[in-house]
Amino acid sequence: MAYAQQYSGQCLCGDVTYAVEGELSNVSACHCNQCRRQSGHYLVGAYVDWNDVRIEGGENLTWFQSSEDAQRGFCKSCGSTLFWKSEIHGANIFIGTLDSPTGLSIRQHIYVADKGDYYEIGDGLPCYKGYEYAAT
Repeated sequence: MAYAQQYSGQCLCGDVTYAVEGELSNVSACHCNQCRRQSGHYLVGAYVDWNDVRIEGGENLTWFQSSEDAQRGFCKSCGSTLFWKSEIHGANIFIGTLDSPTGLSIRQHIYVADKGDYYEIGDGLPCYKGYEYAAT
């Protein structure tokens, strides 16, 4: 059964565009060392069923194996961080690449044990030490 398109997005230069034909959920700000190094700060992602994602310009999409379990997808032309995929944890779209309005909002902070020392988290949302959502 096909879903109506719910979301669309693209990289900075527009060489990679995508559509999501399903729901995005579990919007999390990730403060892990890898997300911070890749983006220069923390990243905000939303869980997606990868089968619901349609990509155009896929020849401009590069995947980096960032850990034994996970890959990060980015545009090889402009470097925009677009996706994160894991065989264990599923897939995420980085919501800063979505076209507005998204109707989404951050629900929690994850990997706060790794957060940078140059900022505070003060929005009152739940904070978890890691992916397991073990409260800090």
